[in-house]
Formats: sequence, C-alpha cells, structure tokens
Amino acid sequence: MKKKYIIALVIMTSAAFSLVQAKDKKDKKIKPVTVEQKAPVKLVSSSDTISYAAGMAATDGLIPYLQQQLGVDTANMAEFIKGFQEAQLRVKDPAFKAYAAGMQIASMVNDRIMPNMKTDFVGSKDSINNATFNEGFIAALNNDSTLFTQKKASKMFSDRRTAINDSKNAVYKKENEDWLKTNAQKEGMKTTASGLQYKVLVAGKGATPKATDKVTVKYEGRMIDGTVFDSSYKRNPQTTSFHCNEVIKGWTEALTMMPVGSKWEVCIPQELAYGSRQAGQIKPYSTLVFTVELISIDK
Repeated sequence: MKKKYIIALVIMTSAAFSLVQAKDKKDKKIKPVTVEQKAPVKLVSSSDTISYAAGMAATDGLIPYLQQQLGVDTANMAEFIKGFQEAQLRVKDPAFKAYAAGMQIASMVNDRIMPNMKTDFVGSKDSINNATFNEGFIAALNNDSTLFTQKKASKMFSDRRTAINDSKNAVYKKENEDWLKTNAQKEGMKTTASGLQYKVLVAGKGATPKATDKVTVKYEGRMIDGTVFDSSYKRNPQTTSFHCNEVIKGWTEALTMMPVGSKWEVCIPQELAYGSRQAGQIKPYSTLVFTVELISIDK
C-alpha cells in the first residue's frame, strides 16, 4: 500500500512543479516561512490515535521525493506545509491547486489517499477523521516525534489495517466455503480430489489437452453473487488462446479433463485460484465460477 500512496503523489506533483518553477521566475527570492508552534495534539479516542498515525504514515517517502524529484530544500519545509495547510482549506478551488507542491499533495491526500485509508476502516470500531489525519501528516513532515516516530506510526497503521482486513476476509472466506458446500449438492455437479467442482453442460467428443498444450476457449467468469468480472463473449473475437499451464490451477485441472467441443460450468475454490491475493476486482479468498467452452487444441 505504501507504494500506492507515493505513486499517487508522484503523478500529480510533477505537474505542480512546473507551475511552481514558472512562479519562481517572477519571485526570485522566496523567504522561509516560520510555522507557528502549536501545543501538543491531544489524542482523546482510539480514532484520534489511528487518524494521527495515518497522517504520519501517509508521509512515508514524501520528503526524499520532494528533495530528489521536485528540488525542495527541507530548510523551506515550512513553506511546503503552509501550501499544504492552505490547500486543505481551499481544496475544491481548481485554480488554487496550481500553486505549490504542498497544495498538490493536499489535493491528492483528499482525493485519493485519505479516502482509500478510510475505506480500509469501514465496518471497524475505528475511523479516520480528517483533522487529526492532517495533524499526523504535518507532524511527520516536521519530524515531530512527540507522539510517534514516523516509522512507529506507519507500523501501527499497517498492523491495524491488516487486522481489520483479516477480519473482513475471514467472513468472506467462510461465505465462499459455505457456498461451495451447497453447490456440491446440486444435480450434475462433480467434485474432484482437489476440491474443483464442475458440471458438464455440453459433452465434447474431441481430444483432451495436456497441460503443455495450447488451447482456444470461450469463457465467462463470475463471483458467487453472480458479478461478472471477465468475459471473452464481450470481446471481438470471442475466443482467446493460451497454454493450459499458464493459468490458475483450477483452469489447468479443468481444461486437462475437457474433451474439445465441451462446455462446462467450473467452480474453482480459492486454493486453486488467487487465494489470499487481491486480483483486480476479485477479492481475496474468492471462489470463481466459470462457463468454459473448449474450442480447439492448437498446434
């Protein structure tokens, strides 16, 4: 996730830097701005604590980027923070976003980084509030370790987010396991030793491919709730080709049992699919349901 946050910052700040350079030609000398020191932040609730930590965590890698990519002297960090704070107040003003790197970073924090972080905590007892997040963000930029070091805050935030995601995943994993148990009882559904489930919709009479063979297929992939995440039928041509051993394990097993001309419904448990990994819109521990037509074995 760290990389995602910093990559998001990189995309927008490059444009901001060119605007800042143009402004610098008019303002040859920029005087450092002194930031008024505030009283220590009081973290009253667990949400305050995680919000502050999230703000600090969001700055991971930012200072090296400002120095190396934008040429920002850390002696002028107060100026950057001033831009960040002003942009927080006027974040919806498109013209104002053009000023400085700090303002562009603030825009990215509000538009992408903070919402993504908040999403991770939906359904938990903690939530990220904007004001305390910003306090943590600025504290990290000021190298203020009064409450946490940036490293400790990042670990705290990462550990808490992981725990929440693990809890959500456990519920979703059980839903998929229960679905497979019910699905196995349906008429015509067969289950292999690996746990793969399949139902023959059309029985083919051609040859059966080996794992190393290249095949041409048509298919549609769905989640257990019926959501379609991929379909060759929506493309032109509707067919796609690959080697049987170049896809997820469930596909390889199914294809090497299918005679050419077959059309099967194939239900792949997460162990034979993407497991605990997120794959695009496919959540961790997802059972994948495919309609597969084996068109040919290719030379």
